[in-house]
Amino acid sequence: MMRRTGESCAAAVAVAAALMASSGLAAAQSCPEPLASARRLVLVTADGMTTSKARLRLYERAAPNAGWRPAGGVAPAIIGRNGIAWSFAFRQLAVRGEPVKVDGDKRAPAGIYRLGRNFGLAPSSRAGDLHLTEGTVCVDDPASPAYNTITSRAKVGWKVHGENMWRIPHYRHGIVVDYPTNRRQHGGSCIFIHLKMPQATSTSGCVALEEPALRALQEFAAPGAVLAILPAQAARRLGACLPPPR
Repeated sequence: MMRRTGESCAAAVAVAAALMASSGLAAAQSCPEPLASARRLVLVTADGMTTSKARLRLYERAAPNAGWRPAGGVAPAIIGRNGIAWSFAFRQLAVRGEPVKVDGDKRAPAGIYRLGRNFGLAPSSRAGDLHLTEGTVCVDDPASPAYNTITSRAKVGWKVHGENMWRIPHYRHGIVVDYPTNRRQHGGSCIFIHLKMPQATSTSGCVALEEPALRALQEFAAPGAVLAILPAQAARRLGACLPPPR
């Protein structure tokens, strides 16, 4: 009887563990991608839709069904001059009265995105980093098939409107945001995390950090991370998908 009871307890524990794991996996799968499968998270939150001030926190977890753990402190950040607007891809999270991003609105795009390559004006020792050389341009012209891509003036010519990245001081260091825009709807383009210049109080729609925080973020994000840009009140709409407020 003792052996059977032990076997029953072991079986019950195994079943409970399996249920907990499947529950966690189901919860992860109900979260929007790319957050559901992420193991590293860069969370940028602002106190409202119209402020240009934000906070950046880093998190990581062992698996998609595990809980988020802090991976650093809080870093101040600046975002769009006019605050935040929901990106076209995440407009379903907006409530009445919250704007949807379009080109030229000077708002950072609320939503969740994969982070791409680190970049900078100087060569990097990290494999895969993008060196911004003469002619590197990010196209923000909705009339161009190259809209929202980093390319070269040699390929697109000089008539296409875009950011001549090698000429912009705050691109001395940065990270590309894999921003899923909509060219027909002019859904916004050329979104980065970049260097905050000394007197800057806002951006044209990107996230900007002081240099030490940005360089540390480049290291954190290099193995792969996702970026969430959210007004604090909207973060609650994603429930357990995000770390608890702190």
